[in-house]
Amino acid sequence: MLDALAHALRTIDPDRPALLGATRSGAARVIVRRGELAELADGYAAALHRRGLTTGDTLGVAVRPGPRGLAVLLAAYRLGLRVAVLDPTAGPDVLAARLALARPDLVVADATAQAAAGWARPLARRAGLALPPLAALGPLATVGPRLPGCAPALGRRSGPLPEPVSGDGDAVIVFTAGTTARPRAVVHSRASLAASLRAVTDLVAPERGTTVLGGTFFVLAPALTAGARVALPARRGVRLARQLAALAPANTYLTPPQLRAALAAGARFGGRVWTGSAPADAALLGRVRAAGAAQAWGVYALTELFPAAAVEAAEKGAFAADGQAGDLVGHPLPGVRTALGTDHELLLAGPAARDRYLGEAPDPWVRTGDRATPTQDGRIVLAGRLKDMVLRRAENIYPGLYEPALHVRGVELAVLVGVSDGQGDERLVALVQPRGSSDPRTLRAALAAPLARMGTARPDAVLFGEVPLAGRSRKPDRKAAAAHCAAQLATHHGGRR
Repeated sequence: MLDALAHALRTIDPDRPALLGATRSGAARVIVRRGELAELADGYAAALHRRGLTTGDTLGVAVRPGPRGLAVLLAAYRLGLRVAVLDPTAGPDVLAARLALARPDLVVADATAQAAAGWARPLARRAGLALPPLAALGPLATVGPRLPGCAPALGRRSGPLPEPVSGDGDAVIVFTAGTTARPRAVVHSRASLAASLRAVTDLVAPERGTTVLGGTFFVLAPALTAGARVALPARRGVRLARQLAALAPANTYLTPPQLRAALAAGARFGGRVWTGSAPADAALLGRVRAAGAAQAWGVYALTELFPAAAVEAAEKGAFAADGQAGDLVGHPLPGVRTALGTDHELLLAGPAARDRYLGEAPDPWVRTGDRATPTQDGRIVLAGRLKDMVLRRAENIYPGLYEPALHVRGVELAVLVGVSDGQGDERLVALVQPRGSSDPRTLRAALAAPLARMGTARPDAVLFGEVPLAGRSRKPDRKAAAAHCAAQLATHHGGRR
């Protein structure tokens, strides 16, 4: 796929825009054209090659999503390098541990990332960015414009390039979890990365000449290969709503928090909308359809296997309307195999599955950490994260089995968390975030029926408030939610609110 992308950028409308940004009004502005992006990737490949990097070497990348980041990835792929994705939001201690594990031969970073590790550390810390000191990053080069104190520029070299590397091998390292003592990282091979991109292409089928709204690598590569132009989403809901109106994209990829922000700003959708990286309930997908989308899809994907399954709003809504417990994520995509492990943990395998975890032996089966209950027709229904299980009165309660039922009209987001009762047991608490100006009294009445159907898993308390989010994908932060609920219950003497 990436070889095909490099070729397509030169041969399919090279003078047409590849990546678009947005003005304040939402109108498109051209960031880079297709031919320019191909030349940028060639220049970076020549510069990396001149620095002596060769097949199998590791390149650390701390570059914001955009044309330079994509061009660096294409250059690394051409040379057969292994890319270690470095996230400045991980914190300096965690990032230092990850660097020690990946041991990159060179780190390329843009000026913003370097400023966060240098003179702007106090400001960056306030914004949630924290890197180790520049000296701790190892050999370092700057991609894009330099600021005072930045490392020397990687530059863009001209001249003959080595032939593109063929065959398999490590392609990318993505850190997912772990501690400073034992970081954990997913290693995708060139083959599994290619299979992932083919799966996205087969699922979405982007078309030449259309506009796609989205900012991740798995959006950019298939869309640009097909000859579509990609608009990077605006960060704020109001501007995102204007962008949607101005562009009328054929395909839109947004996370659930981005969708909620756009909907709150009155956004209208068109074409097909895709969402994932965090739970997307039937109510949210239904709201997207009601706001004009022809289709609204929830995609179940993991860093270890992307994508794994998909479900459209109508199918998910029908499942929820039947009162069935759990979160329907749809049929496994072609090539994806499923199995159940201990305690009904969902196991996945297939061509797009990661090769291994860094420092560990290869394993064809991915342990998802999700508890699942497959349907008779082979669809996957998630019953919650195993680690989120709440133990109350010797009963195992999996929040994901019941949370979808709490998303009634007027509810923006809802989670179930365990809170210590101070006597060695846990209380089950529902934290419900109203949508907009929804009246909590009305919501409580609407929740009565779903709560009654929960049987012995009915929560001990229902609290209304904002559900904390965390991480780049802005998933519900259950630890913070539990702490918030514990404080609220203590303040109100454990009474039901």
